[in-house]
Amino acid sequence: MSAADPAMHPDAQPPLTRARIRWEIAIVLALGLGQSAVYAIVALAYRLTSEVSLGNQTATLNPSRSDREIFDLVYQLLSIAFALAPVLLVCYLLWSPRRPHLAALGLDGTRRIRDVAWGVGLVLAIGIPGLAFYAVGRALGIFVAVNPAGLGDHWWTVPVLLLAAARAAVQEEFVVLGYLFERLRRLGWGPWAIIVATAVFRATYHLYQGPGAFIGNLVMGIAFGWLYQRTGRLLPFLAAHFAIDAAVFIGYPLVASWWPGLFGLPG
Repeated sequence: MSAADPAMHPDAQPPLTRARIRWEIAIVLALGLGQSAVYAIVALAYRLTSEVSLGNQTATLNPSRSDREIFDLVYQLLSIAFALAPVLLVCYLLWSPRRPHLAALGLDGTRRIRDVAWGVGLVLAIGIPGLAFYAVGRALGIFVAVNPAGLGDHWWTVPVLLLAAARAAVQEEFVVLGYLFERLRRLGWGPWAIIVATAVFRATYHLYQGPGAFIGNLVMGIAFGWLYQRTGRLLPFLAAHFAIDAAVFIGYPLVASWWPGLFGLPG
């Protein structure tokens, strides 16, 4: 082997073997959504074995983190920032030295307006039926009462909730659609195996909201995965996820006041 061989260069990248990809996936998931999935399974077991019926339990998505307003704000911002660490990691792992740098994640910087408009269409096609399914699930007792906005009434509440919605959209879609689709393809998985596996994973880390949340997110995950497989464009799903969560986080108090029996919290 000559000294000029690229394999001898100190900056040469190690080969991306199947074993390396598996370890990489495990590390990325353990730092974020995989950890959430494990906790969600434990939380569901706790809820199902509780003396309080599932329909009378509550899950708060954005709880207050301090009884002192300024520290609550600081903790909220730190939580959002650190939750994006797995996103930065997958961007680093899939970064291309050539433009578009994040093409492997389904982002090429083109057709932004069209992609966002398509994302709005996804909100109407998936988000609204999802809310209807939640209402039915609450009536059947297969969802806990979800309180999307557990923060106090502060000047920064709405901006922080919008940032939380953006964090959820970026973290989930970058990892579940962009990253896992790319890496599982490299492992030789077929399209439908990837779509179903990622949908099950998406549904699993929502189990803390009850079995109904698993079903709803499984359907959403299959729809998102099938469309992403066909288009290879991530921005529509980022836009749709953000719009759905932003509407839920901010609009929940109003909806709960209109239909307290279905959307209100247990007394």
